[in-house]
Amino acid sequence: MSLAELRELERANVVPSYARLPVEFVRGEGARLWDSDGVEYLDFLCGISVTSLGHCHPRVVAAVREQVGRLMHTSNLFYTEPAMRLAEGLAQSSLGGKVYFCNSGAEANEAAIKLARKAKPRGDIVVVHNAFHGRTYGALSATPQESKQAPFAPLVPGFRAVAPEPAALAAAIDEHTAAVLLEPIQGEAGVNILSEELLACAREACNQHGAALVFDEVQCGMGRTGTLWAYEQTGVEPDAFTSAKALGGGLPIGALITGPRLADVLQPGDHGSTFAAGPVVAAAALAALEETHDELLLANVREMGARLADGLAQLPHVLAVRGRGLMLACEVDLSAPDVVRRALLAEHLIVNATGPTTVRLLPPLTISPDDVDDALARLARALAG
Repeated sequence: MSLAELRELERANVVPSYARLPVEFVRGEGARLWDSDGVEYLDFLCGISVTSLGHCHPRVVAAVREQVGRLMHTSNLFYTEPAMRLAEGLAQSSLGGKVYFCNSGAEANEAAIKLARKAKPRGDIVVVHNAFHGRTYGALSATPQESKQAPFAPLVPGFRAVAPEPAALAAAIDEHTAAVLLEPIQGEAGVNILSEELLACAREACNQHGAALVFDEVQCGMGRTGTLWAYEQTGVEPDAFTSAKALGGGLPIGALITGPRLADVLQPGDHGSTFAAGPVVAAAALAALEETHDELLLANVREMGARLADGLAQLPHVLAVRGRGLMLACEVDLSAPDVVRRALLAEHLIVNATGPTTVRLLPPLTISPDDVDDALARLARALAG
């Protein structure tokens, strides 16, 4: 089927909620994708930080193939070994509490909001400006962006948004606060790193007022910043955090991971999901977690992140570079969407724009020096027009 035919099918049958670029991908391996004409692309977006081990990672594929031929679904009315082992791996690699599974990052943040409200009934949730926590109603209410919220008002009450500054955050947290929900690095806002001072202030204020500090690591977790979990580099330990995107190795899964204090707040009947941590996706996620929790891989993230950041800073039209590990963005003095389109169609490099002048790069954690240099050369040509 031709691309024109696919676009006609979309026009006739698909709700127009996405502005797709004119490419159909049919195969992927490692850092590369191939379109329906056989053209090869270098992927520095990873499906928005999802295929972080590269496309069709052999260990993930093997886990899926083995599991899908044995058992695909039972529901959470019963036990399956992949889900229990995955929960153990997540808890033991992080806060030492317990895990609630779901299907996406937005769902994980919904679970975190419910957890906080159950722990401290009727309490407020404090967030900061430019945050993005998802598009379902609770997560959207925690996403203080007018363009995303306004069409769907009224939203869930009890959310307070403040500037991402220590004094403003401290003033917003009081005895009525159930939780503070923060992305250590704001991904959709353009890779903005929240300061360690801000995170420490949030931790102190939450301790003082009995509120939960929750980190949204949906995009910045799972090795993306050079440690398994982003909070490990901040000096601040949250009471709970959320994960998704790269957790499934390419398949859909989300998780809320708690510390001991909040581990038993949610009880049977409080929350649930039919598909959460089904055997196939749990097997994939367990393989992805074990593969990512490897110091050689994480060292590569730090090394290649520094190489990529240094190279970006030297490109024409780049005004600034920010990020950590292989979660990077650059500000340009051009139209970022135009640069992204030229990179895709002329240079066969996949990146994306998170704003009018912001280009975001999220390459595989397994990326090589040669591929970093290749991507920089392609992006330089796209910037030159």
